[in-house]
Amino acid sequence: MESMTSRERLAATLNHQTPDRLCVDFGAGFQTGMGAGTVHRLRQALLGQPDYRVKIIEPYQMLGEMDEELRQALNLDVVGVFGPGTMFGFKNENWKPFTMFDGTPVLVPGQFNVTPAEDGGWFIYPEGDMSVPPSGWMPKGSYFFDSTRRQLPLDEDKLNPADNCEEFGVVSDAEVQHFARLTQHYHDITSYGIYMTLPGTAFGDIALVPAPWMKQPKGVRGVEEWYMATITQRDYVLKVFECQLESALKNVELLAAAVGDRVQVAFVSGTDFGTQSGQFCSVQTYRELFKPFHKAVNDRIHKLTKWKTFIHSCGAVVPFIPEFIDAGFDVLNPVQCSAVGMDARTLKREFGQKIVFWGGGVDTQKTLPFGTPEEVYREVRERIDIFSPGGGFVFNGTHNLQSNVPTENVLAMFRAIKDSMKS
Repeated sequence: MESMTSRERLAATLNHQTPDRLCVDFGAGFQTGMGAGTVHRLRQALLGQPDYRVKIIEPYQMLGEMDEELRQALNLDVVGVFGPGTMFGFKNENWKPFTMFDGTPVLVPGQFNVTPAEDGGWFIYPEGDMSVPPSGWMPKGSYFFDSTRRQLPLDEDKLNPADNCEEFGVVSDAEVQHFARLTQHYHDITSYGIYMTLPGTAFGDIALVPAPWMKQPKGVRGVEEWYMATITQRDYVLKVFECQLESALKNVELLAAAVGDRVQVAFVSGTDFGTQSGQFCSVQTYRELFKPFHKAVNDRIHKLTKWKTFIHSCGAVVPFIPEFIDAGFDVLNPVQCSAVGMDARTLKREFGQKIVFWGGGVDTQKTLPFGTPEEVYREVRERIDIFSPGGGFVFNGTHNLQSNVPTENVLAMFRAIKDSMKS
């Protein structure tokens, strides 16, 4: 088969056509990356450069940047375009040195400000403002942040949907130009496939509900309170989603006009509907509460662009896959094959021609962090053999690779990927 560029390879894969070789992504999305510790050690193993400091491009999960040198060394096919702000409300700029608990030297944004927590961990602050309560906490010895609990007292008889809509709005001209500039650069200067993270389209994503980028979030902001509200305050949640949808559709229109078809994949939703052993909600709840909004966004995207739409939903989501497809999603991630019912062969056989699997290439809960290099190699080769025939598979792990994954296992994963391309 004639050799393809990365962009052509991704296009073929997304259209369920057989590419010249396996399409591979690490780092294009905040669900497909690597913890900074793993990126640092991998980079040292492949490129040396002992004084190089990896940039933390997503401080909530402490994800490391897959820079151009590393991207080329690993033969990656996709680059990501994100908004200018981070999960903590400051921009990725004015980089400064920082050292993680395990001694990994990194660079963090200038407003990445932490103070000691009682357990020896760190607190981090929205917009870097240490005069307000912290919005994130990293326990001592950990590798990423959790949102702190900032739920104000709730009077369920006086809930105001506007409180949960503060963060949703129409993107500014400057933000639109940010997306346009980056997509233009990657499209004209490189041959990578381009993945764009849309702002404000993830309805009910529990990682976003606490709003760690806001100094004083109001409304339903606690994890437990939000999940209960989807049952006990359904009308309230629907009004929040309706408000969110209004700005989301405007943002799709603005970005579609600004970036056009330079983008191939658009991240729409990161809302998890599965757990390790079951589902967060019933299929009927998905149909009533989430699906109409997903469908409205996907329909608008497909009307205005050629973008393929991407949903990230962890766990045992087999009952939801037909619903995701009907709602207009083209791509499913992370394909958690270790969850109940998520057998790789069954997924490929039943849904492989209807939705693209972006992930599932290796178990990031057990095999990759705790297996031997030989076990990692075998599992990666097996997953590639199952998912790749006929296209419709972008290789990635099952969610982000954590910062403490053994480097020899990561190298075994990439060796298996490379060897599969020779077959």
